[in-house]
Order: sequence, then C-alpha cells, then structure tokens
Amino acid sequence: MSRGMLLVEDNPTDEKLTLRALHTSGVVNEIAVARDGAEALDFLFGQGAHASRAGAVLPAVVLLDLKLPKIDGLEVLRRIRADERTKHLPVVVLTASREQEDLARSYSLGVNAYVRKPVDFPQFAEAAKTLGLFWCLLNEAPHPVG
Repeated sequence: MSRGMLLVEDNPTDEKLTLRALHTSGVVNEIAVARDGAEALDFLFGQGAHASRAGAVLPAVVLLDLKLPKIDGLEVLRRIRADERTKHLPVVVLTASREQEDLARSYSLGVNAYVRKPVDFPQFAEAAKTLGLFWCLLNEAPHPVG
C-alpha cells in the first residue's frame, strides 16, 4: 500500500491525463492535486488552506510541473530541499519544458528525476505507471526528521 502522491499541475488537461494514467496503472491509492506552487507548499507544510494537514504523513513522491502560477516549480523545489521536514522527499519534475536550463537547474536544486511529458496518451500512461511503481512501491525513502 502506497502513501500516495502529490501532483502539482496547473494545466487541467495535463492534470486529467496524469490522473487517468496513474489510476489506470492501479499503483497509487491516493493522489492529491495542487494547482499552483503556493498550494503545493501549503499542502506539504500543513499551512494555509491545508493547516489541518500539519504533521501529516508526506506523500511518497511529488510530481512537479515547472511552469506554475504564484510560485514556479523551481522555487517549490528549492523550498522543499531547504526544509528539514522535506529535504529528502522524492521530487520528480514532470514537465513539457524542453529547456536545458530547466533541466540543469532542477538537478542543481536536488530533483530526483526529470521526466518530459510525452505527447501521446499510451506513452504517457506507461511513463506514469513506471513512475508510480518505482516511487510508490519500490523506492525506499528515509524516515522524515522531526
């Protein structure tokens, strides 16, 4: 049984396709969705609209788009890595960006993996299944501090 995922995605079509692919794979029980960077940070740190989550178990993995409103994905990643509670939380950038600078900055900020969104759904569904299997079932993450 997995701890679930946090999908951070502002594009409704990409959100729908990602959720469909993950549910079709049968790997993930719970998928929370944040539609901008600020909401993602509130969810992870149990603040703002997600204050009831304070001290809650973190997701097994964060699937993070880079081009987000309010706070962009690279800043979300920087804040995740800067906090003791989340610095070891697996983060996978899942983006349509083809910019080498985004790739390089993601890795310099400590991303665990960088996946470009495939255009066709069968290929995307297979990628989502692989991500779900690895990060939610196979990967062993350290226990959170504090």
